[in-house]
Amino acid sequence: MHDTTTPVWPHHELGRELSNWGRWGDDDEIGTLNFVTPEKRVRSAQLVRTGRVFDLGMPFDKNGPFPAGGFRINPVHVMTLLPSDTAASKDGGISADDMIITGLQSATQWDGLAHVGYDGMFYNGVPAAAVNNFTGAARNAFPKVIERLVTRGVLLDIPRLKGVDRLPDSYEVTAEDLSAAEERQGVRVESGDILLLRTGWYQWFLEGDREHFLGNAAGPGLDSCRWLHDREVAALAVDNWSGEVWPSKVPGSVIPFHQGCDKVVGGVSAGVVGL
Repeated sequence: MHDTTTPVWPHHELGRELSNWGRWGDDDEIGTLNFVTPEKRVRSAQLVRTGRVFDLGMPFDKNGPFPAGGFRINPVHVMTLLPSDTAASKDGGISADDMIITGLQSATQWDGLAHVGYDGMFYNGVPAAAVNNFTGAARNAFPKVIERLVTRGVLLDIPRLKGVDRLPDSYEVTAEDLSAAEERQGVRVESGDILLLRTGWYQWFLEGDREHFLGNAAGPGLDSCRWLHDREVAALAVDNWSGEVWPSKVPGSVIPFHQGCDKVVGGVSAGVVGL
């Protein structure tokens, strides 16, 4: 007999319980980045002491993480104009121009609210049809959030908490880990903060082991969703390729943390950053 029972997915149940849909109105397209207010930015700016700059980006070049033949490609750099093409200029001027062809997740990047959803819907009830070949993302497009991505960033270092240089394969970062890292570091994640979560996974890429980097990654799981919701985290950045623990700890599901955060966090999350 064919089983027509609809499975009860834990990440969907959690999403319904903690959903932010409608919290900022039916037309909202930026989710938890609403927590980044002008007052929050002022308080964040007042924390600057040394003026040092930290580059958290993965190099954006042909040596990116993805192998040939996949559905994502590393950046392809093409020169469209060379100095020799303009050498005949009467006043001796020369110029050069170029272009980049790439998948948008080929290096450091942010996931917007039109990236992952479930049951045919993205954040705030936006139907899947709002993302198409003609308009791209007609709703929940990333440009909506850009001005909100300036706020206090808090780094929680989970490997240091565990006394290792990087977490083990497929280690699931839990709410208990996040709270313990706060206590160890003497910091507390607050409303409107962007959480930078270090797993140490990026070191595999830096060491040239792209296969391991793209493999069974340590990262946050469903257990951390309630913590992110309760703290009113504006956005999350992770130093792995998947943005969550890989493979999924939910049997039969591929990226349940992404799906859960569509409702639970309702904000943007980052792909790999070079923490």
